[in-house]
Amino acid sequence: MTRYATGRSPGGGTTGPPREAPSPAPPSAPGFSTRLTAPLLMGSLLNPLNTTMISTALVAIGHSFGIGAADTAWLISVLYLASAVAQPVLGKLADTLGPRRVFLAGLVVVIASGLVGALAPDFGTLLVSRLLLGVGTSAAYPAAMAVLRDESRRLGRPTPRPVLARLSFAALGSAAVGPALGGLLVTFVGWRGIFAVNVPIALLALGAALLWIPADPPREPAGAGAPRPSLDPLGICLFSGALTVLVFFLLDLAHPRWWLLAPFAVLTAVLVRWQLRTTQPFIDIRVLAGNGALLRTYLRHGLGYLLIYCVMYGYTQWLEEARGFSPGHTGLLMLPMSLAALLCSLLGARTKGLRAPLTVACVLLTAGAAVLAFLSHDTPLAVLLLAGACFGAPQGLIGTSNQAAVQAYAPPESIGAAAGLQRTAQYIGAITASSLIALAYADAASDAGLHLMAGVAVVLAVLLTVLTLTDRALRART
Repeated sequence: MTRYATGRSPGGGTTGPPREAPSPAPPSAPGFSTRLTAPLLMGSLLNPLNTTMISTALVAIGHSFGIGAADTAWLISVLYLASAVAQPVLGKLADTLGPRRVFLAGLVVVIASGLVGALAPDFGTLLVSRLLLGVGTSAAYPAAMAVLRDESRRLGRPTPRPVLARLSFAALGSAAVGPALGGLLVTFVGWRGIFAVNVPIALLALGAALLWIPADPPREPAGAGAPRPSLDPLGICLFSGALTVLVFFLLDLAHPRWWLLAPFAVLTAVLVRWQLRTTQPFIDIRVLAGNGALLRTYLRHGLGYLLIYCVMYGYTQWLEEARGFSPGHTGLLMLPMSLAALLCSLLGARTKGLRAPLTVACVLLTAGAAVLAFLSHDTPLAVLLLAGACFGAPQGLIGTSNQAAVQAYAPPESIGAAAGLQRTAQYIGAITASSLIALAYADAASDAGLHLMAGVAVVLAVLLTVLTLTDRALRART
């Protein structure tokens, strides 16, 4: 991430003279048109859709290949591992090489991975498909943010908030409807349908992008005498290696491999040293260390989604295995969660402040986790619906509010990498959630496992509430 080029610091002060505004576009140039944003929205929904759509297919996949919940959890983890590493890397590529190129390449990978998953003859091939899906779908969101930044520079005005709201809504909406859509596909097509559905969506996005996203503008140096933008391949490799080792440690908390912490510490130390020495680092450690508001946004986002994905995967498995609901019925039971997330994502996009919606989300997460702790085989249907809804509303509020926070606190010229790091925080939370689920359920979901997961969720929700209420940067933006 490059250094700040604007005159505004993360806390709202000034750090120097503001950057010269770009020349306004001619009045005839509409800017931020539906044609420009349509392929961005289609591409950006693919990654969140694939993270949640599989939740109602895990049991069916396990039965098809004769494996248990601990093994099918790898289908969750491998996509998050690939996405956690790929999002900031592809964001950096979009900032450096051009977002249109990265966006198109990602869609080609999605098409290939969807076909591999739909035709997978064994579980290993299915894992490869999820790995490719993680890489391919990771290109869209940071590239979309970079496309909007380039359009903003062309027009000489900031990206309108409704445009950012639509981008957020596409991601949150697809994640919210994922469990319901997955349940319908498993019921009427089979679990292979959740892989095959990526192909037509990616083809539509690819065609629209080729037609409507303009060619990448030249990637010019920041000023006279400044070096040309660099990818920092060594920094990317060190970051990828350190994050991969951390993820493998988090994947099996039931049997912690403590020895992995040693190479993680070494890789992290070397990464920090290199980022401090190189002139164009992959992650500008000095800027990031001095930007507490952005770091706290990443922490809030990761912790919030850890709680949300515990329900997205753990609760749906409990509904199927412990309560005996079919995948289709489970998808319908998760519908209130989906609807609440969609509604609250719209409300969050319309809210100017950050602290109020994030506080409401924390309260609902705590209440929802408490409800899970009392569910059993004879819990009334209305309570099951309520439990899902309690986690749907925070999903919408957290997603839109933290995206707005990244927009407010991140350096605008490296928004692709900053957006990628936000998703990395989200995926680390999701990977930790999948490990907690495997730890709680072992080979099958049970009441006791759900209650254990709920107890941990209550503690984490209270911690998230404290972090939100004590964040002074949020107080300044209420």
